[in-house]
Amino acid sequence: MNRQGPDFGAQYRTAISFIRPEQEAAAKKSRAALDASGRFKRPIATEITPASAFWRAEEYHQKYLQKRGVASCHF
Repeated sequence: MNRQGPDFGAQYRTAISFIRPEQEAAAKKSRAALDASGRFKRPIATEITPASAFWRAEEYHQKYLQKRGVASCHF
């Protein structure tokens, strides 16, 4: 929880934000199915929460890897 590769902290937490109840139900169903699949050793830590205010990241964060000539994160 609260980690992506070498980065850690609450800002790196994975989350699914929903607007409608159907989206919440679909997200919870998907997470439960993945948990039940046995694919991962630990429970899925992605939180599912109502959508709130959203701010677009600064321009220098947009397409961050592409701007640095990297196809994807190696982790």
